[in-house]
Amino acid sequence: MRVRVLRQLFPGSEPYWETFNYDGPRDNSIAGVLDYLNYHDDIVDVDGRTTTRIGWECSCLQGMCGACAMVINGSPALACETFVRDCKGKDIEIRPLRKFPVIHDLVVDRSSIHENLRNSNVYIGEYQPSGDGDHAHQYAAAKCLKCGLCLEVCPNYVNGQSFFGAAFANDCYLAASRNQAKVRDIRRVYADHFGKGCSKSLSCMDVCPMKIPTLASMAKMNR
Repeated sequence: MRVRVLRQLFPGSEPYWETFNYDGPRDNSIAGVLDYLNYHDDIVDVDGRTTTRIGWECSCLQGMCGACAMVINGSPALACETFVRDCKGKDIEIRPLRKFPVIHDLVVDRSSIHENLRNSNVYIGEYQPSGDGDHAHQYAAAKCLKCGLCLEVCPNYVNGQSFFGAAFANDCYLAASRNQAKVRDIRRVYADHFGKGCSKSLSCMDVCPMKIPTLASMAKMNR
């Protein structure tokens, strides 16, 4: 099996494809494949040329941190939760998330997710919960990994513009439900940076590794 990786040495440099041979187990995850390719000191591509280790991020390798988010065979996914046996076709193509600036190879800068929350003052502050007691949905919304998969697949999200995407919508709901004093301000920034720009394709829910019901967050914010 061949693995094609879109590589980039540093921010702003020209990206290029590099292909490797993979003869490991099909039960391996894509994270395992990258580890396999990076294992030896002398790394060679499919043509036998010596190259450098592939840059990528990971932390938990259990689908709980979101660090290994990337595009695998055209679909945004976590590398630790995507397995070779489930990949269609004879080859595997891996590239970094396209909605974020590339730092190195498969490592991207997702700091805009947190900066948008900070700049919009979307935070809980003093805990003043609402009376509806919707703890189940609050728990679900709080599971967001900030991995960026929802933004990668969103047809409305463009990094650096005013639409902040599903991760922002869920945090708006979470903050508003836990601090009643901030509800009006949060609803205003929610409308400006999500409500007015969402076309409701709901592709964000399809790729979310935590299966967050973003549509319910939207309904509660609109209500």
